[in-house]
Amino acid sequence: MTQPSQTMKRTKEEIEALIAEFQKNESPEAQNILVEHYTALVASLAQKYSRGKSFHEDIMQVAMIGLLSAIRRFDPSIGRPFESFLIPTVIGEIKRFLRDKTWSVHVPRRVKDVWPKLKNVVDELTNQYQRSPKVHEIAEYLEISEEEVLEAMEMGKSYQASSVDQSIEAGSDGSTVTVLDIVGAPDEGFEKVDQKLLLEDALQVLSEREKLIIHCTFIENKSQRETGEFLGISQMHVSRLQKKALEKLRRALGSQAPDEVAR
Repeated sequence: MTQPSQTMKRTKEEIEALIAEFQKNESPEAQNILVEHYTALVASLAQKYSRGKSFHEDIMQVAMIGLLSAIRRFDPSIGRPFESFLIPTVIGEIKRFLRDKTWSVHVPRRVKDVWPKLKNVVDELTNQYQRSPKVHEIAEYLEISEEEVLEAMEMGKSYQASSVDQSIEAGSDGSTVTVLDIVGAPDEGFEKVDQKLLLEDALQVLSEREKLIIHCTFIENKSQRETGEFLGISQMHVSRLQKKALEKLRRALGSQAPDEVAR
């Protein structure tokens, strides 16, 4: 039975030689060896920043991009091991992703820069003063204006939107509803009221007989024959009067079709 392969331990000199080979020749073999060698380290960094989040795979991909970037940019002449350059590079990529890509709504860059610092500053000042810090104290600490602090606090609420399926408590008996249950919806009644008022105003252009024909055929849903019998005129006469009334309404209402409004 074949045993799973183990990542070979490599010396600092071997790592730097592989990096140099990749930087010089774009060697796929050297890149694959380096990626395989550092995947576990990169995965541990990604896990640290994605714990409890639903986008671990996205953060892992970003972390791997950071690894490839570090391989391309590492300069062995600095005299430090590759890991000391790799770790901050990967963490930097992850933090940029979290700052720029995980807000529920678009916010200014200055807010994205300030928001991650706020919690740490508030905690530190709370310990220092033994009370909640005031806005001007936070502003002084961060060397920004009070308006910028308030803006970051307010927009920080938009960092992650709540699901419409999220349950919230609805009563003292422990019953719950979802956010979607309490979200308002357009009331069709308002549109119907507008249409009714519009139609009532337009009806003033009709004669009394024309109004009666429109009422019978569109409100009471009588047929032209039934309307004719009710008014004591022929069905053809009703048809002509109805057509004439509709033409008047079209002119009065402009582009809106009167037969749609009448319904």
